[in-house]
This record gives sequence, C-alpha cells and structure tokens, in this order.
Amino acid sequence: MMFVLALALLADPAAATSAVPQAIERCGYRIVETYPHDATSFTQGLFWDGGHLYEATGQYGRSRVARLDLKTGRAVAQTKLPSDQFGEGITRWRDQIIGVTWQGGVGNRWSIKDLKPVGTFTYAGEGWGVTLVGDSLVLSDGTSQLRFFDPATMTEQKRVTVRFGSRPLAMLNELEAIDGEIWANVWMTDRIVRIDPASGAIKSWIDLSGLKEQAGARGVDSVLNGIAWDAKKKRLFVTGKYWPKLYEIALADCR
Repeated sequence: MMFVLALALLADPAAATSAVPQAIERCGYRIVETYPHDATSFTQGLFWDGGHLYEATGQYGRSRVARLDLKTGRAVAQTKLPSDQFGEGITRWRDQIIGVTWQGGVGNRWSIKDLKPVGTFTYAGEGWGVTLVGDSLVLSDGTSQLRFFDPATMTEQKRVTVRFGSRPLAMLNELEAIDGEIWANVWMTDRIVRIDPASGAIKSWIDLSGLKEQAGARGVDSVLNGIAWDAKKKRLFVTGKYWPKLYEIALADCR
C-alpha cells in the first residue's frame, strides 16, 4: 500500500531523500535538558500547561490522566480511567482536558483544575492522538486521515489526508499543535512529522534516531511517543512509552 512505502521512506533517510519528488526538510535534534520520567507509564498523550506536564497513559486497568512535576517526573494529581478503557491522547480545551480511548469509541472530559471527570462523549472509529487547532479538536485514528471535530459537541467537521510527498502516511499517533502546524509521532518509528493542518502535506520531519537508546528504554513497545510544547518559553519536550527519561530538545541540522 502507498502509506507503507511512505512509512518506509521515513524509516530510511536515504530512501526519503532519493524517492520523494519535492524537497521535504529533514531535521535532527540536540538534547537541551534531561528529566526523569515514570518508566511504568505507557505514554499516549502529553501536553504542557501552566507550569506542568499533563500525561495520559494506556493499557487496560492502568490508564490514567496525570499532572506531572517536570523536575521529578512524579504525578502531583491523577485520575484513573475505568478498567475497560485503554487511554490514548489528551489535549486542553477551555477549562477541560479532553481525552480519547483506543477502540472503545468513548472520550472523557476532566476538569483541568482538579482532574475530576466532568463528562463523556462517543465517536466512531479508533482514538490515537488529539490536539487543538484553532477552534477544532483534531483526532488521529491510526489511518492517514486527521479528523476535525467541534470540541463542544464532538460533531465531525472535516477530514484531511496526511501525505508524505504524494503518498498517504498512516500510523499517526500522538499529536501536538505548534505554531500553526500539527506535529505527530509516527508509530513504531523514531520520527515526528510536521503537518500543514489545512492541506495535510508534511512540511518537514524530525529524525530522533538514538534517543530511545540514550533513554535506556528497551522492548518493542517502548517506542517514541509524546510531544509537548511550552509556548511561553519555546520549549519542546519528547518522551516515549515506558521511557525512564523525558527530554527537552531543540531541532538541529535541518536540510
């Protein structure tokens, strides 16, 4: 399938350079700061707000949404999801945190103040990552499409197909809105893609090869997943599933 080829190109920088007809910028990274992270957290969603990281984790019976202290990595507040829900991405909307679940078609709303549940909603298909772009909640679902919803009613507004060059790219996982772009982890790779939310075109991509090994994470499930942006201080944080470390990084060697 076409998206499989696109995914292969992202996994092989040389192939990407030679096979994509138009230039798509590739960036490396440098580590700015290293912080502790709970190695038992199957990280599914991450965002920064008001001086704290907020994290959603997955796995049945272990899913939670938590407010984290950056310096220690510890939860200063948390709420567990029902045991039959597999937590996925989260984002802030007004005074709420909105989160989705993997295959249950159930979403949750929590108060940003105390993480107490304030409502639920339903949607079709799977839930992977979510972020807020303008007045729309954007959902990734494992396909090459991003789905846009009204966050108040969860009425679907439109869909955009993400393309690496001319090829659809699936496996879009955790999402983060940064300076008008949507940044997305590509599941089971060391790559983040930067997406134009209007067209779905991938504007550039970030190669984070070696970061998992630097973190000391092991196992096939311990993949890169988690992007948070501190807009005030212009800090970019990344981590992964079961990683014992979280990083502030800066882009480097873009070409």
